[in-house]
Amino acid sequence: MEILAVIPARLGSKGLLDKNILPLRGYPLLAYSIVAATSADCVTRVICSTDSKKYAEIAIKYGAEVPFLRPKRYARDDSTDFDVFFHLLEQLQKNENYNPDIIIQLRPTSPLRYPGMIDEAILVFNSSKNADSLRAISYPDLTPYKMWRINKKNFMKPLLQIPNNPEPYNTNRQSLPEIYAQTGSIDVIRRNTITKKMSMTGTNILPFFIANKYFVDIDDQIGFSLCEILLNDLNCIKPTI
Repeated sequence: MEILAVIPARLGSKGLLDKNILPLRGYPLLAYSIVAATSADCVTRVICSTDSKKYAEIAIKYGAEVPFLRPKRYARDDSTDFDVFFHLLEQLQKNENYNPDIIIQLRPTSPLRYPGMIDEAILVFNSSKNADSLRAISYPDLTPYKMWRINKKNFMKPLLQIPNNPEPYNTNRQSLPEIYAQTGSIDVIRRNTITKKMSMTGTNILPFFIANKYFVDIDDQIGFSLCEILLNDLNCIKPTI
């Protein structure tokens, strides 16, 4: 089975300049995802999708391939994951006749992955022939049942409703429905889900639960600093070169 790991790392970042290559404990942020991919037994190929020659050089140094630079039209603020992955698979098929069975997305901004996480996720995914994709999830710090919208009259309205419970926002958390948040740590997608169903998930999405302590999404300096602290206490995959 051909399993391709993809690390998407575009140049533009407004919240934190050049965040994908910022040094995290001495190593570029994207290196953590590349090393996680190359250390997984199940992964047969690792590609970094980037629009930057500088990022490409760093990615290659840490073990990823960069067969071509991503076109700028797929590296804008409004570019979607689907745009990026569909174009990547299209070009790999066209240029190399390469058609992986499974694609793994490893976002650089969620670098906390324990040893064996990727192989474990693939085992879970392969246990279901009907799965279109798999996503890592964990418990969020906040429940959406206590979140709000503000209407045109400047009054708050609850984001979510519950049948037979008119005020979920006044309900203790333990009595509310159990919910999960996607972490960004790992997505597993069947190739046909992207190329045939034209989706990054399809409809049959498997959960892959990870502990909350690995749940980090770097979007600003606070998230980056938190990640540095967590790296001290967690057994995570880290670069060594």
